[in-house]
Amino acid sequence: MVPVPVVAAALSLALALAPAAARADPGPGAPGDASTKSALASVVAGNRGALPADTTPVYFGNGCFWGRQKDFVDTEQALGRGAVSAVVGYAGGEGGAGSAGKVCYYYSQPGTVYEKLGHAEVVQVAVRNERAAEDTRAFARTYFSQFKRTPLGMIRLDPQDAGPGYRNVIGLPGGIRSPLMEVVREENVNGMRLVEGRGNAYEKRGVLGALGSPLPREDDAVNTVYVMDTDAFPFYRAENYHQFHNGIGKAFPAAYTRDLKRQSLESGLIGETGCPELPF
Repeated sequence: MVPVPVVAAALSLALALAPAAARADPGPGAPGDASTKSALASVVAGNRGALPADTTPVYFGNGCFWGRQKDFVDTEQALGRGAVSAVVGYAGGEGGAGSAGKVCYYYSQPGTVYEKLGHAEVVQVAVRNERAAEDTRAFARTYFSQFKRTPLGMIRLDPQDAGPGYRNVIGLPGGIRSPLMEVVREENVNGMRLVEGRGNAYEKRGVLGALGSPLPREDDAVNTVYVMDTDAFPFYRAENYHQFHNGIGKAFPAAYTRDLKRQSLESGLIGETGCPELPF
């Protein structure tokens, strides 16, 4: 690839149903005062697109989002979900939205480029509140199947796309303390490191930072997945030309790249973001 609110009732239900081990996961809560949380809630609401009110969005990232979106669409269809919810976008950066509230791909205005804002490429999917564990399990199973074993540990299917913009992330309501986290752990069959994500940012630190460009706080690491709190690190939908795109070196059926994309535009699942739309 070229360089390219959480529903309160749902969370209460999931907390009630979750195993005690999942509810008791230790660690500090997400940072931010009331005004910051309110602004983030607005971002979450704005990026829900046409998702049904009885669903909760989560996201998964591990490299180029083009082919990964197709995998999650296939998973939704296998679950008999009817209309799909999988859309590509950006998440996980401490910088939030950039200039004029935009998060864009490369070739956009300075201050809006997703990787410079600390974000990674991700796919957002909707978990049905009444089937939260079932849906999360299916999505997590798909996610962990998108890695391969090497002597160094589990790596992505597209290791040529490297850097913090392609790092492995999972976004859940509540992050690593989410009641859905137990399901994710159970599907982590290859024992990848699941660490609490605190948001990527670029900092000048150490010898390398002092000598050159700022270094990423949360970098692209083999066998490691950063688990983000979607309340603190919301999803920003990507441009339309990235949606329902062919994979890297793999053409998908027109029913996916043309028909499903058109349906998603008509339903409002995807739409204009204010970022440049490019012809690829």
